[in-house]
Amino acid sequence: MLYVVATPIGNLSDMSPRAIETLKNVDLICAEDTRVTKKLTNHFGIETPLISCHQHNEKSRGDEITDRMLQEGIDVAVVTDAGTPAISDPGTEIVRLAAQKGIPVVAVAGPSACIAAVSVSGFDFSAFTFYGFLPRENKPLKEKLLQIGRCGEGAVFHESPHRVKALVQAIADTLPGAMLSVSCDLTKLHELTLRGTPEEILAALLANEKSEKGEYCLVADLRNVQLPEEKPVSAASLEAQLFDLLLQGMELRDAIETLVNNGEKKNAVKAAALHLKEYVDA
Repeated sequence: MLYVVATPIGNLSDMSPRAIETLKNVDLICAEDTRVTKKLTNHFGIETPLISCHQHNEKSRGDEITDRMLQEGIDVAVVTDAGTPAISDPGTEIVRLAAQKGIPVVAVAGPSACIAAVSVSGFDFSAFTFYGFLPRENKPLKEKLLQIGRCGEGAVFHESPHRVKALVQAIADTLPGAMLSVSCDLTKLHELTLRGTPEEILAALLANEKSEKGEYCLVADLRNVQLPEEKPVSAASLEAQLFDLLLQGMELRDAIETLVNNGEKKNAVKAAALHLKEYVDA
């Protein structure tokens, strides 16, 4: 049996009796970081052996562990440093391998930062989508936010303390009308949740000298976001689009600029212009 065991996201009192009993009774614990999990097992008097199973070795280690489970008939638990495995954390690969090999997989439910953050947000969602960590670079981040803004009513993100301000700023720039609930250090002594517009949240973060400590979970209410309608993608080639603009009386330079402003890649438009000039000159 493979047990997927949720562990506290900050407050050790959230460790369930069932989770403790499971970790005591299995033959092996697969941990994201054995040093972190060792503190947890020591606290609860759990003496089960630990083995590392993290994002860099999960596939090979998962094969090794699941083969041992079949050959030796052992029970194994998988845990991460905090929260529920396989939710923006390692665990998915070993679960997939176990299921493929016919090993029963059982969830030992418990803490999850995503669910905790939604529960204290004050947003009444009929549905929301969990996105985990978003792209780091500004352009792909804003492209992803636009995509999210067009298709969701609620969205949940994880972010590191050093990047949370940049994410809130990107939301302010990209999703007008969004409301945020931003939680930090959930279940811990200095738990903090900020609610308001992205601009209000950003101002609060900038004013807090301790804002770059603790992991963040952001809940976005997107139901009042107003975005311009997406322009339909033309099926015509760039050369044909340029030629059509020239027929309308535009200079080639202005036609190039028009297509670039419409979202076409500048280099591709320039290449199309060269092809068109060769055709016209011929």
